[in-house]
Amino acid sequence: MKTLMRQGAVGVLLLAAVLALVPTRFAAEEAAARRRLLERGATPYPSLALSMALQGVVKLDVLVAPDGTVKSIETKGRHPVLVQAAMNAVRRWKWEPAPRESHELVEVKYSPE
Repeated sequence: MKTLMRQGAVGVLLLAAVLALVPTRFAAEEAAARRRLLERGATPYPSLALSMALQGVVKLDVLVAPDGTVKSIETKGRHPVLVQAAMNAVRRWKWEPAPRESHELVEVKYSPE
């Protein structure tokens, strides 16, 4: 009976240890997925937006290839007049190389000065 209880206790401790490591592993993978931006070019203000004194934020999900170049861009939140200018600018950005593709969330802010 004591042996069975000991085995059960060891099993519970082992399961707790494994479950404690799972969030840490995912957090480490998520941190590794964030890549450092090496080259961030200018984000020109569209002339139409400037003439209308528009300001806003364009949110983009950028798929970055292993070599650090932009593979694709998906808009997540946007101001319609500003989105194309933001996408054109971000296509020229360069991230550090990595072993595999990663998704980088980018916000491009426009404000007339």
